[in-house]
Amino acid sequence: MNAPLTLETLPAMSISEITAPVADDMATMNQNLLNVVGERHPMLKAAAEQIFGAGGKKLRPMLIFLVSHATAELGGLKELTPQHRQLAEITEMIHTASLVHDDVLDECDLRRGKATVNSKYGTRMAVLAGDYLFAQSSWFLANLDDLEVIKLISQVIADFANGEISQAASLFDCDVTLETYMEKSFYKTASLIAASCRSAAVFSGMPEEVKEDMFNYGKHLGLAFQVVDDILDFTQTEEQLGKPRGQDMASGNLTCPIIFTMQKNPELRDILESEFQEDDSLETALDMVMKSGGIEMAMDLAREEGQLALDSLKRLPDGEMKDSLSAMVGYVLERIY
Repeated sequence: MNAPLTLETLPAMSISEITAPVADDMATMNQNLLNVVGERHPMLKAAAEQIFGAGGKKLRPMLIFLVSHATAELGGLKELTPQHRQLAEITEMIHTASLVHDDVLDECDLRRGKATVNSKYGTRMAVLAGDYLFAQSSWFLANLDDLEVIKLISQVIADFANGEISQAASLFDCDVTLETYMEKSFYKTASLIAASCRSAAVFSGMPEEVKEDMFNYGKHLGLAFQVVDDILDFTQTEEQLGKPRGQDMASGNLTCPIIFTMQKNPELRDILESEFQEDDSLETALDMVMKSGGIEMAMDLAREEGQLALDSLKRLPDGEMKDSLSAMVGYVLERIY
């Protein structure tokens, strides 16, 4: 019986060390992604290079390759199937399409320190590039010829829209619950990771309990990632964030540090309901979140989700793939320290 994994016993690994076991898989995927867009539409090639070449760690396909190798070993497969590899490409295309559209909605000029597609090529090209990536990913998805995976990944695209719509409809809603916040975070961030990790297990021929474990790993890792992101919006500097500190709160997006702070300090609710009409009210609200224990409660929530992700790896064989999957939990959580 494998010893249970805990947050306290996780090995410290850099992102390059975590990626190392699947580095060759990632290199092949990166080239394939550039070819997918450029071959059919030369006018989109420059945009594709802007999108797929704009730094980024490509964590989602990396997780798919790690899960694919670990579950393939569990199922006695000697190597990955073409479907495993196509799944990684599809997932990165869907994620990237959502980012391109997000940048249009948020009118962002920079992502990962580089000009966004909309700032460089205009809103029209950005919307078309995002639409094309969604459409192309749907075509590749259909060609995987697996109904379970088609249903899983198609649901993700609907979840993205649900997450954005529910966020837009609940700005400055001080009655938002932690449950609603977690549901929205699942739609926005965790759904794609969860569905793609489960899909990787499907292509390895895994039984239901392993497929469910992989879904839960992706779900809880994704939720931890989102909670940490929402903490960093308060704890990092404008230079580190690449945007003004507290921008989520300023725009009315009430995240878990805010929800926890409202429970402890009702004055924050009054400021939020006024939508920062008074001078210095945003700074006052930021100070409340930092000093009322909301950040610490959010950190506890992130750690809970991280431990649930680790618990979901219990059926995987020991080895470098499992080590990297467990180290990813530590990588996500260490950003808050």
